Amino acid sequence: MDVMEPIMGAFPVAKRLWKRIVENKGLPSADEVSGIIKEIGLEELYKGEGIALFRNKYVISLLIPRENMIVVDFISSSGELSDALEIVAYYDKEIECYVVEILPANELEYEENIGIEPVIIDGKTFELKSYPVLGEFEHGRRVRLHVDGETYSLWKESGKLNVCPVCGGELRWRGKKAICMDCGIEVIVNEERQA
Repeated sequence: MDVMEPIMGAFPVAKRLWKRIVENKGLPSADEVSGIIKEIGLEELYKGEGIALFRNKYVISLLIPRENMIVVDFISSSGELSDALEIVAYYDKEIECYVVEILPANELEYEENIGIEPVIIDGKTFELKSYPVLGEFEHGRRVRLHVDGETYSLWKESGKLNVCPVCGGELRWRGKKAICMDCGIEVIVNEERQA
Protein backbone atom coordinates (compact mmCIF):
# COMPACT_ATOMS: atom_id res chain seq x y z
CA MET A 1 0.00 0.00 0.00
CA ASP A 2 1.27 3.43 -0.95
CA VAL A 3 0.32 6.67 0.81
CA MET A 4 1.62 9.42 -1.45
CA GLU A 5 -1.45 11.68 -1.44
CA PRO A 6 -4.14 12.45 1.17
CA ILE A 7 -6.74 10.28 -0.59
CA MET A 8 -4.34 7.32 -0.48
CA GLY A 9 -4.38 7.54 3.33
CA ALA A 10 -8.04 8.44 3.78
CA PHE A 11 -9.51 5.38 1.99
CA PRO A 12 -7.75 2.64 3.99
CA VAL A 13 -8.23 4.48 7.30
CA ALA A 14 -11.97 4.96 6.61
CA LYS A 15 -12.32 1.26 5.75
CA ARG A 16 -10.53 0.21 8.94
CA LEU A 17 -12.70 2.60 11.00
CA TRP A 18 -15.81 0.98 9.47
CA LYS A 19 -14.58 -2.49 10.43
CA ARG A 20 -13.57 -1.34 13.94
CA ILE A 21 -16.98 0.29 14.58
CA VAL A 22 -18.69 -3.01 13.68
CA GLU A 23 -16.26 -5.03 15.87
CA ASN A 24 -16.45 -2.66 18.86
CA LYS A 25 -20.18 -1.91 18.48
CA GLY A 26 -19.19 1.74 18.73
CA LEU A 27 -16.48 4.25 17.89
CA PRO A 28 -12.89 3.11 18.44
CA SER A 29 -10.67 4.79 21.02
CA ALA A 30 -8.06 7.39 20.06
CA ASP A 31 -5.34 4.78 20.69
CA GLU A 32 -7.03 2.33 18.28
CA VAL A 33 -7.25 5.04 15.61
CA SER A 34 -3.56 5.88 16.17
CA GLY A 35 -2.79 2.21 15.56
CA ILE A 36 -4.82 2.27 12.33
CA ILE A 37 -2.90 5.30 11.05
CA LYS A 38 0.41 3.57 11.87
CA GLU A 39 -0.80 0.41 10.05
CA ILE A 40 -0.97 2.34 6.78
CA GLY A 41 2.67 3.38 7.12
CA LEU A 42 2.65 6.77 8.85
CA GLU A 43 4.97 7.39 11.79
CA GLU A 44 3.64 8.96 14.98
CA LEU A 45 5.60 12.16 15.66
CA TYR A 46 3.60 13.68 18.50
CA LYS A 47 0.84 12.60 20.86
CA GLY A 48 -0.51 15.10 23.33
CA GLU A 49 -3.69 16.29 24.94
CA GLY A 50 -6.41 16.05 22.29
CA ILE A 51 -4.19 15.68 19.22
CA ALA A 52 -1.72 13.31 17.55
CA LEU A 53 0.52 14.02 14.55
CA PHE A 54 1.67 11.42 12.00
CA ARG A 55 3.77 11.65 8.88
CA ASN A 56 5.51 9.85 6.07
CA LYS A 57 7.54 11.41 3.25
CA TYR A 58 4.44 12.60 1.36
CA VAL A 59 1.53 13.02 3.79
CA ILE A 60 0.88 14.54 7.21
CA SER A 61 -2.04 13.32 9.30
CA LEU A 62 -3.67 14.85 12.37
CA LEU A 63 -5.86 12.78 14.69
CA ILE A 64 -8.26 14.95 16.65
CA PRO A 65 -10.47 12.77 18.88
CA ARG A 66 -13.48 14.57 20.29
CA GLU A 67 -16.34 13.46 22.48
CA ASN A 68 -18.50 11.12 20.36
CA MET A 69 -16.50 11.95 17.21
CA ILE A 70 -13.19 11.15 15.56
CA VAL A 71 -11.56 13.51 13.08
CA VAL A 72 -8.53 12.51 11.00
CA ASP A 73 -7.06 15.08 8.61
CA PHE A 74 -4.72 14.18 5.74
CA ILE A 75 -2.61 16.97 4.25
CA SER A 76 0.06 16.81 1.57
CA SER A 77 3.52 17.31 3.12
CA SER A 78 4.07 20.04 0.52
CA GLY A 79 1.51 22.09 2.44
CA GLU A 80 -0.99 22.19 -0.45
CA LEU A 81 -4.45 22.46 1.07
CA SER A 82 -6.29 21.95 -2.21
CA ASP A 83 -6.15 18.14 -1.92
CA ALA A 84 -6.41 17.90 1.89
CA LEU A 85 -9.08 15.49 3.13
CA GLU A 86 -10.82 14.96 6.44
CA ILE A 87 -12.34 11.76 7.79
CA VAL A 88 -15.12 12.32 10.28
CA ALA A 89 -16.55 9.34 12.21
CA TYR A 90 -19.51 9.91 14.52
CA TYR A 91 -22.85 8.62 15.74
CA ASP A 92 -25.78 10.43 14.11
CA LYS A 93 -28.65 10.42 16.63
CA GLU A 94 -31.20 11.55 14.05
CA ILE A 95 -30.78 8.49 11.82
CA GLU A 96 -29.46 6.24 14.64
CA CYS A 97 -26.41 5.25 12.63
CA TYR A 98 -22.65 5.51 12.79
CA VAL A 99 -21.24 7.49 9.89
CA VAL A 100 -17.72 7.63 8.44
CA GLU A 101 -17.30 10.39 5.85
CA ILE A 102 -14.36 11.50 3.72
CA LEU A 103 -14.69 15.21 2.98
CA PRO A 104 -12.55 17.94 1.45
CA ALA A 105 -10.79 19.64 4.37
CA ASN A 106 -10.95 22.96 2.56
CA GLU A 107 -14.04 23.13 0.36
CA LEU A 108 -13.12 26.57 -1.00
CA GLU A 109 -9.82 25.40 -2.45
CA TYR A 110 -10.69 21.80 -3.37
CA GLU A 111 -9.93 21.45 -7.07
CA GLU A 112 -11.65 18.16 -7.90
CA ASN A 113 -15.05 16.56 -7.62
CA ILE A 114 -15.29 14.18 -4.69
CA GLY A 115 -17.74 11.31 -5.13
CA ILE A 116 -16.92 9.19 -2.09
CA GLU A 117 -19.97 7.48 -0.60
CA PRO A 118 -20.03 7.63 3.22
CA VAL A 119 -20.02 4.52 5.38
CA ILE A 120 -23.36 4.33 7.20
CA ILE A 121 -23.72 1.61 9.86
CA ASP A 122 -27.00 0.88 11.66
CA GLY A 123 -26.51 1.77 15.34
CA LYS A 124 -28.52 -1.21 16.58
CA THR A 125 -27.79 -4.09 14.19
CA PHE A 126 -24.36 -2.81 13.01
CA GLU A 127 -25.28 -3.74 9.45
CA LEU A 128 -24.08 -1.59 6.60
CA LYS A 129 -26.74 0.76 5.21
CA SER A 130 -24.67 2.28 2.39
CA TYR A 131 -22.40 1.05 -0.38
CA PRO A 132 -18.94 2.53 0.21
CA VAL A 133 -16.15 1.47 -2.14
CA LEU A 134 -12.98 1.71 -0.07
CA GLY A 135 -9.64 -0.01 -0.47
CA GLU A 136 -5.90 0.53 -0.62
CA PHE A 137 -3.93 2.48 -3.17
CA GLU A 138 -0.80 1.60 -5.11
CA HIS A 139 1.21 4.10 -7.10
CA GLY A 140 2.83 2.92 -10.31
CA ARG A 141 2.45 4.05 -13.90
CA ARG A 142 -0.97 5.22 -12.74
CA VAL A 143 -2.69 5.32 -9.34
CA ARG A 144 -4.53 2.07 -8.59
CA LEU A 145 -7.27 1.46 -6.04
CA HIS A 146 -7.39 -2.18 -4.93
CA VAL A 147 -10.77 -3.38 -3.64
CA ASP A 148 -11.47 -6.78 -2.13
CA GLY A 149 -14.22 -9.24 -3.02
CA GLU A 150 -16.51 -8.13 -0.18
CA THR A 151 -16.27 -4.50 -1.29
CA TYR A 152 -16.87 -5.48 -4.91
CA SER A 153 -20.00 -7.45 -3.92
CA LEU A 154 -21.41 -4.43 -2.05
CA TRP A 155 -20.55 -2.17 -4.96
CA LYS A 156 -22.25 -4.51 -7.43
CA GLU A 157 -25.33 -4.66 -5.17
CA SER A 158 -25.53 -0.85 -5.30
CA GLY A 159 -25.90 -0.94 -9.09
CA LYS A 160 -23.15 1.68 -9.45
CA LEU A 161 -20.28 -0.35 -10.94
CA ASN A 162 -19.82 2.24 -13.67
CA VAL A 163 -19.35 5.13 -11.20
CA CYS A 164 -15.84 5.97 -9.97
CA PRO A 165 -15.65 5.61 -6.17
CA VAL A 166 -13.19 8.51 -5.98
CA CYS A 167 -14.61 11.28 -8.18
CA GLY A 168 -18.03 10.05 -9.32
CA GLY A 169 -16.91 9.94 -12.96
CA GLU A 170 -17.50 7.19 -15.52
CA LEU A 171 -15.67 3.86 -15.15
CA ARG A 172 -14.88 1.59 -18.09
CA TRP A 173 -14.33 -2.07 -17.21
CA ARG A 174 -12.10 -4.63 -18.86
CA GLY A 175 -12.04 -7.91 -16.98
CA LYS A 176 -11.43 -7.24 -13.30
CA LYS A 177 -10.00 -3.75 -13.88
CA ALA A 178 -11.66 -0.42 -14.55
CA ILE A 179 -10.32 3.01 -15.45
CA CYS A 180 -12.05 6.28 -14.61
CA MET A 181 -12.50 8.44 -17.69
CA ASP A 182 -12.42 11.59 -15.52
CA CYS A 183 -9.73 11.25 -12.83
CA GLY A 184 -7.69 8.41 -14.38
CA ILE A 185 -7.69 6.14 -11.31
CA GLU A 186 -7.51 2.43 -12.10
CA VAL A 187 -9.72 0.21 -9.93
CA ILE A 188 -8.62 -3.41 -9.51
CA VAL A 189 -10.73 -6.12 -7.90
CA ASN A 190 -8.38 -8.44 -6.04
CA GLU A 191 -10.75 -11.40 -6.09
CA GLU A 192 -12.30 -12.67 -9.30
CA ARG A 193 -14.93 -10.17 -10.39
CA GLN A 194 -18.21 -11.71 -11.51
CA ALA A 195 -20.12 -9.97 -14.28
